[in-house]
Amino acid sequence: MSGKLVVRIAELEIEPAHLETYRLLLTEEIEAAIALEPGVLSLNADSIKDSPHKIRLLEVYANQMAYEAHLQTPHFLKYKNATAGMVTTLRLIDVDPIIMGGKP
Repeated sequence: MSGKLVVRIAELEIEPAHLETYRLLLTEEIEAAIALEPGVLSLNADSIKDSPHKIRLLEVYANQMAYEAHLQTPHFLKYKNATAGMVTTLRLIDVDPIIMGGKP
Protein backbone atom coordinates (compact mmCIF):
# COMPACT_ATOMS: atom_id res chain seq x y z
CA MET A 1 0.00 0.00 0.00
CA SER A 2 1.32 3.39 -0.87
CA GLY A 3 0.43 6.89 0.24
CA LYS A 4 0.72 9.02 3.31
CA LEU A 5 0.22 7.37 6.69
CA VAL A 6 -3.02 8.15 8.48
CA VAL A 7 -2.34 8.61 12.19
CA ARG A 8 -4.92 9.65 14.72
CA ILE A 9 -5.60 9.74 18.40
CA ALA A 10 -9.07 8.84 19.61
CA GLU A 11 -10.09 10.16 23.02
CA LEU A 12 -13.04 8.26 24.46
CA GLU A 13 -14.93 8.26 27.70
CA ILE A 14 -16.82 5.12 28.56
CA GLU A 15 -19.80 4.76 30.88
CA PRO A 16 -18.09 3.22 33.96
CA ALA A 17 -20.78 0.56 34.39
CA HIS A 18 -19.92 -0.79 30.91
CA LEU A 19 -16.14 -0.52 31.14
CA GLU A 20 -15.30 -4.24 31.32
CA THR A 21 -17.61 -5.10 28.43
CA TYR A 22 -16.23 -2.20 26.41
CA ARG A 23 -12.64 -3.38 26.99
CA LEU A 24 -13.52 -6.91 25.83
CA LEU A 25 -15.14 -5.58 22.64
CA LEU A 26 -12.22 -3.21 21.99
CA THR A 27 -9.69 -6.02 22.44
CA GLU A 28 -11.63 -8.25 20.05
CA GLU A 29 -11.79 -5.48 17.43
CA ILE A 30 -8.10 -4.56 17.66
CA GLU A 31 -6.97 -8.18 17.49
CA ALA A 32 -9.11 -8.79 14.40
CA ALA A 33 -7.96 -5.59 12.67
CA ILE A 34 -4.28 -6.39 13.23
CA ALA A 35 -4.70 -10.01 12.10
CA LEU A 36 -6.92 -9.42 9.07
CA GLU A 37 -6.08 -5.98 7.66
CA PRO A 38 -2.67 -5.40 6.09
CA GLY A 39 -3.32 -1.63 6.03
CA VAL A 40 -3.79 -1.44 9.80
CA LEU A 41 -0.21 -0.92 10.94
CA SER A 42 -0.80 -0.27 14.64
CA LEU A 43 -3.67 0.08 17.09
CA ASN A 44 -2.80 0.84 20.71
CA ALA A 45 -5.27 1.34 23.53
CA ASP A 46 -4.51 2.85 26.93
CA SER A 47 -6.50 4.25 29.83
CA ILE A 48 -5.72 7.33 31.86
CA LYS A 49 -4.20 6.38 35.20
CA ASP A 50 -6.78 6.82 37.99
CA SER A 51 -9.50 7.35 35.32
CA PRO A 52 -9.89 3.94 33.68
CA HIS A 53 -13.05 5.04 31.86
CA LYS A 54 -10.95 7.52 29.82
CA ILE A 55 -9.51 5.53 26.92
CA ARG A 56 -6.95 6.76 24.39
CA LEU A 57 -6.29 4.98 21.11
CA LEU A 58 -3.33 5.59 18.83
CA GLU A 59 -4.24 4.38 15.34
CA VAL A 60 -1.81 4.05 12.42
CA TYR A 61 -3.00 3.12 8.93
CA ALA A 62 -0.91 2.66 5.78
CA ASN A 63 -2.95 5.32 3.96
CA GLN A 64 -6.40 6.88 3.67
CA MET A 65 -7.72 3.96 1.63
CA ALA A 66 -6.69 1.52 4.39
CA TYR A 67 -8.40 3.68 7.01
CA GLU A 68 -11.62 3.88 4.99
CA ALA A 69 -11.55 0.12 4.36
CA HIS A 70 -11.13 -0.47 8.10
CA LEU A 71 -14.34 1.44 8.81
CA GLN A 72 -16.30 -1.00 6.61
CA THR A 73 -15.00 -4.27 8.07
CA PRO A 74 -17.41 -6.59 9.89
CA HIS A 75 -15.28 -6.55 13.07
CA PHE A 76 -15.19 -2.73 13.21
CA LEU A 77 -18.92 -2.40 12.52
CA LYS A 78 -19.65 -4.99 15.24
CA TYR A 79 -17.49 -3.03 17.70
CA LYS A 80 -19.05 0.31 16.73
CA ASN A 81 -22.63 -0.93 17.03
CA ALA A 82 -22.06 -2.92 20.23
CA THR A 83 -20.34 -0.02 22.03
CA ALA A 84 -22.57 2.82 20.83
CA GLY A 85 -24.44 3.05 24.15
CA MET A 86 -21.25 2.73 26.20
CA VAL A 87 -19.27 5.64 24.74
CA THR A 88 -20.24 8.94 26.33
CA THR A 89 -17.71 11.10 24.43
CA LEU A 90 -15.53 10.55 21.38
CA ARG A 91 -12.99 12.96 19.95
CA LEU A 92 -10.86 12.07 16.91
CA ILE A 93 -7.63 13.98 16.45
CA ASP A 94 -5.65 13.63 13.23
CA VAL A 95 -1.94 14.02 13.86
CA ASP A 96 1.24 14.30 11.82
CA PRO A 97 3.86 11.95 13.21
CA ILE A 98 7.21 13.50 14.01
CA ILE A 99 8.98 10.24 14.75
CA MET A 100 7.61 6.75 15.23
CA GLY A 101 9.80 4.10 16.77
CA GLY A 102 9.37 0.62 18.06
CA LYS A 103 10.90 -2.79 18.38
CA PRO A 104 9.44 -5.97 16.89
